[in-house]
Amino acid sequence: MHPLIDEILEAARARGPHAAQAWPPQERRDLVGLASALKSRSIIPIIAEIKPKALGRSLTSEEVAAYARAYAENDACAVSVLTEPTHFLGSLENVLIARRSGLPVLRKDFIFDERQLSEVQADLVLLIASLGIDLKRFVDGARVHGMEPLVEVHNESEMELALESGTKIIGINNRNLNTLEVDLGTFERLAPLAKGAGVFLVAESGVHSREDALRMMQAGADALLVGTELMERPERLGEMNRF
Repeated sequence: MHPLIDEILEAARARGPHAAQAWPPQERRDLVGLASALKSRSIIPIIAEIKPKALGRSLTSEEVAAYARAYAENDACAVSVLTEPTHFLGSLENVLIARRSGLPVLRKDFIFDERQLSEVQADLVLLIASLGIDLKRFVDGARVHGMEPLVEVHNESEMELALESGTKIIGINNRNLNTLEVDLGTFERLAPLAKGAGVFLVAESGVHSREDALRMMQAGADALLVGTELMERPERLGEMNRF
């Protein structure tokens, strides 16, 4: 794994998990259902990300709320929120702010300790296969906490583990975590391995244009995760997500 990822994980271990939060009883929001509804309207389902690192600074609460509103107004199927504070400049509080948009919210972080699953309420939580966690246990643990797991994979062996874990949503990350290079061909190579498994496939990383978005949809994506491209101008989502 790339040294940068190792540094992020080391910082997270040193920081330790936050205290468990008592979650208010709120209806779980359905990413898959909303994505399907958008596709029926000829809209490409995009999970739009709040990624402070792309701007090189942390965001105020007001800015987080503004991004989430803009994503909802431009037909995102969900909001992804980076909560890792050291490198990505995120926070747990941003998840709760983003949920006010009414969209499903994905918590995106490096989850390697089951106690992290109780740190904040989200509708979905990212689980990264390459971290070497017991995927089945973490998938089950996420559901105990009311979240749907999105298991991220980067290669064939991780795809096999994800399919065995019982997850309903698999994200194929086009970014190589060893080199940090991005190749849209990664999704095109791995997506057929999940054909027939009945899982919802998300193409992650490397989508910067409507042409990129269409390429991933044609390769079998059910939704895309887009971050960096939207941070300078979140309204760009409305230009990218039309078939």
